[in-house]
Parts: sequence; C-alpha cells; structure tokens
Amino acid sequence: MGGAERNARKRKQQQTASRSVAQARGTAGGDKKKVIAISVAVAVLAVLVIGGVIWTTSSKDSTEGKVIQAQTGTSAPGVVEKRDGAAVTVGKPEAKKTIDIYADFLCPVCKQFEESFKADIQEQVNNGTLQVRYHMLPMLNQRSDPPGYSLDSANASLAAADAGKFLAFHDALFKDQPQEGARGFDKGQLIKLGQDVGITDPAFAMAINGGAYEQQIQDAYKKISTDPALQQDFGNGPGFGTPTVTANGQVVKLEEGWVQKAVG
Repeated sequence: MGGAERNARKRKQQQTASRSVAQARGTAGGDKKKVIAISVAVAVLAVLVIGGVIWTTSSKDSTEGKVIQAQTGTSAPGVVEKRDGAAVTVGKPEAKKTIDIYADFLCPVCKQFEESFKADIQEQVNNGTLQVRYHMLPMLNQRSDPPGYSLDSANASLAAADAGKFLAFHDALFKDQPQEGARGFDKGQLIKLGQDVGITDPAFAMAINGGAYEQQIQDAYKKISTDPALQQDFGNGPGFGTPTVTANGQVVKLEEGWVQKAVG
C-alpha cells in the first residue's frame, strides 16, 4: 500500500472516529435532556400530589372550628313542634293532612330536596293545611370522618325539638351541611348552634353529650329501613333511601307539584 493510500485511509479513520464521538456526545446530550425532563416531571408530580393531599386534608377538615350559621325561623304563629319518640311533628293541630319525611343530615340529596321543596312545604304548614313528621336517620353514619355525625346530628335535632327549636336547628344543619366523607360537626358545635337559635335549657347540652335519643333513633332506623312500604327501586332492586316522603301511607314521587297533590 502506497503512502498516499495510507494517508487517505488514516484521514478516513479519523473522520469516522470524529463522527462517532460527535454522535456519542449527541446521544449523551439527549439522554441528559431526557433525565432532566423526567426529573422535572417527577418533581411536578410530587408537588401536585403534595398539593392534592394538603387540599384534600383541608377540605376534609373544613368544618373544624366553624360556627354553624343560625337560620331565621319561617314558622307562622300557631305552628307547633312536638317530639314523638324518634320523630318530630311540625304543624298546626287543626291540619288535616300529614306527610312523613325520612332524611339524613349528611345526605346531599336531602339537602337538594330541602332547597327545592322547603318553601312549598312551609307554606302549607303555615296556612294550617299540613303537618310534617320528620324522621332524621343515621343512614350515612359511617360516611363522615370520623364516623358518627349522622347519629349525633339526629340526636341533637330531637333535643332541639324538646326546646321547640327543631325547624331552626334542622334548617341550619342543611344550610351548612358538611361534605359526605369529610368531618361533620362535633357535639360542641351542635350545642353552640342550639344556643344560637335560642335554646337556653341546660338539658339540651346534656342530651347531646349523653346521646339521650341515640338508641331510639337506631331502633327506629332499623324498623324504617326494612319496612316494605318504604322500599323503592333505585335501579338495582328495591331498597330504602333518603330522602323518602310518604303521604297517606304511600311513597311520594318527588316531582314538581307533589306538595300540592299531597294536600289536595
């Protein structure tokens, strides 16, 4: 092989080597960029996860330390509130029609029911046409964190009924309803609400702290939830759910104008 050929071959080898180094650097640079991108993505994800945890915790505990806002009473003169075991009857004694409402203070659909139909119901109660029997149930008692809010609030509402303040207490708990799956209001907050709606009898706080009506409520719920007359088909077979309304012993279809039909 001549000198010229050897020199040409050497130059070719050097060029090939240079290209290999450049390619290696390019690959290394690409890998480095990938590593940086992955690191950034992981960091962003970590921030989102931490932020999500903080937001979830904050949302879950949003009722802690909160003062439940007392509601202005809407009952007309002559409307009487009377506790009968685990139920509360509200209305004028001369009313000829009665409906039963089964609800849970933690049930979001029950809150929607109140927002949609409360004014119509109250109108018929105030004009002496209708009495309402409220059954506040612990159906979602395991769905607060910690569990127990449905039973605590139902028990407190019966204690409020003893003081003649059931509706004001009832309306405030639905207006400021805790989120299902989150923290409910504790007994101290329920007692404070009672005081804010005008309850001064020390027996009210004692009934809440001592769970005075809890056993009655639980017994009533067992009976109500298995009553064939209160079963409805929610798409997966018959069962009991809240809210449920009955008139003349029959479950009412909650559609527009049902209140007027119930008293008609």
